[in-house]
Amino acid sequence: MIIVFGTMLFSSCGIYKFKDVSIDPKIKTCYIHYIENKARFVNPQLSPQLTDKFRQKVNNQTRLTQIQSADQADYDIKCVITGYDVSTAGVSQQQAATNRLIVTVNISFKNRQDEKMNFEAPVSRNFDFSASLSLDQAQAQLSATIVQNLVDEMFNRIFSSW
Repeated sequence: MIIVFGTMLFSSCGIYKFKDVSIDPKIKTCYIHYIENKARFVNPQLSPQLTDKFRQKVNNQTRLTQIQSADQADYDIKCVITGYDVSTAGVSQQQAATNRLIVTVNISFKNRQDEKMNFEAPVSRNFDFSASLSLDQAQAQLSATIVQNLVDEMFNRIFSSW
């Protein structure tokens, strides 16, 4: 029964297509700038970790060659951390119970083969944590999740076409 439903779901009308990466075959190279942190609050580990993980993901999940010159790259990708803000997300008994860390990265994407594809766009992710934790404690707990989620968000915004 599950197999029949799954087969019907994915083959029913052919409209739904899932693509992980959509890159024109003539695109061969990319340059990924170091991700600067220009947020009001700066987590000193975030920029290097985000840069490293993003470069790794592009290297592992695309056929693009990363080169050392932005001027020569087919894709020029520049990201800047513009927001790193904490707000109250949940209240219990008139006290903050949950806080939310909101991290925003602005993406500037240049496609030198097709300038119509150029864009600038922010991507944001929310990370909730207990209000009983300090920001330093929350960052320590959430660090890997923050980096992974932002890398996925950035990658999908640039390379996915769905």
